[in-house]
Amino acid sequence: MEGAVGIGIHQGSNASTERESENTENQKEANTSNENKIQNERLVDDLKLMIDAPVPPLSIECCIRRIPDDLRQVKEQAYTPTTISIGPIHRCKNKFQIMETCKVRYFKSFISQTKINLENLVSTISDMEERIRSCYVEATLPFMHSDEFVKMILVDAVFILELFYRYSNNSWEMDDLILSGQLWCTKRDLILLENQLPFFVLEKLFDLISPYRSNSFSFIHLTFEFFDHFNVQKIPDNVKIEHFTDLIRTFQIPLLIFLPERRTEKFTLLFSATQLHEAGVKFKVSSSKCLADITFEFTNGLLEIPRLELHDGTETLIRNVMALEQFCYPTNKYVTDYFIFLDDLINTTNDMDLLCNKKIVINYLGNNSAATSFFNNLNTNISMPGVYSNYNHICQDLNKFCEKPWHKWKATLGHQYFSTPWRTASTIAAIIFLVFTFIQAVCSIIQIVPIV
Repeated sequence: MEGAVGIGIHQGSNASTERESENTENQKEANTSNENKIQNERLVDDLKLMIDAPVPPLSIECCIRRIPDDLRQVKEQAYTPTTISIGPIHRCKNKFQIMETCKVRYFKSFISQTKINLENLVSTISDMEERIRSCYVEATLPFMHSDEFVKMILVDAVFILELFYRYSNNSWEMDDLILSGQLWCTKRDLILLENQLPFFVLEKLFDLISPYRSNSFSFIHLTFEFFDHFNVQKIPDNVKIEHFTDLIRTFQIPLLIFLPERRTEKFTLLFSATQLHEAGVKFKVSSSKCLADITFEFTNGLLEIPRLELHDGTETLIRNVMALEQFCYPTNKYVTDYFIFLDDLINTTNDMDLLCNKKIVINYLGNNSAATSFFNNLNTNISMPGVYSNYNHICQDLNKFCEKPWHKWKATLGHQYFSTPWRTASTIAAIIFLVFTFIQAVCSIIQIVPIV
């Protein structure tokens, strides 16, 4: 009996323990659920604050940004200034300290000659600070102190104004570090996408100091004069630009009223320049200086391409313009279109030899192998969702032209027997000889065979 009671007490104790354990688990689950609920509520509050907080709008005026790593790693030196830093991205680097001293000299000279009130200059930049900051796609800018930012923009802008004035008036001292020896290096650095000031800043300061200067030209005129070497189309100085990299792009493309249509589809050219030549396509330098003016006449197989000069600075110029088009002109990549088309044409040094012989490419890089590598690497990591519609038509027509056997037979005949005056003369002489031989043979047969 006592044993039975003991067993009952033991079983009751176990049941009580199980209930306590179950209650504890339930309490833990309730606590966990409550903690999750509180955490979710905090997250919801954070998201609401994020939604309600003002977000700086993306600027449509200007696109000045750091080159992404996937482009920079292809050719880092093409995007990096070597002589002078302009704007916030490359400032405070030790290698530019000499030029920072030069900027101070230019600033002193500028203030001394214009007699302009320094407070007016500072307040002008301060009033535009928010607008200027919005032009830079650069995460570090908001953490730059306002005074430091305004001073940097003002000193750099005044340096550019003074440089352009000295260049225009052809007036500088022999100890002028830039105009007496570093001019081309400075021009090269001033067209880099990472090394820009918004153009409206320069124009605003220029207008502010115009009453103090005898020069009656506009700032856009001085800008065109300074970069005249790049203005191959001789575009008039009545265009709107965002910064100097944008200006270089403007020099290469059609005027705004003539900008051709672009489409999302892209037809690939299936044949290289050498293969096109063997199929009967005739290459000719276009009289146009605009890169977009490539034409192909299907009836006579004539492909006209604007001339391109390759020198040491070409790659830097083109890579920065193409980077600008990637981010600021995604639907108007006319310069990129041109170089993708040439990349399709040029696969080997034989293709480059052909274009150089036709004077379409003027190569100052030393050898055609280097020029071929230039074109083959230029479009690495460049996205192309669409292409200038005329290039699509040209690629289609060239592909169709090469697929017709008659064109290739005719071209082979021309290349082998009529490619030079001597070959032409020899071929004609051989034809005449064959004709006379044939006539002589016919006459001999007539003499032998009796007339019935």
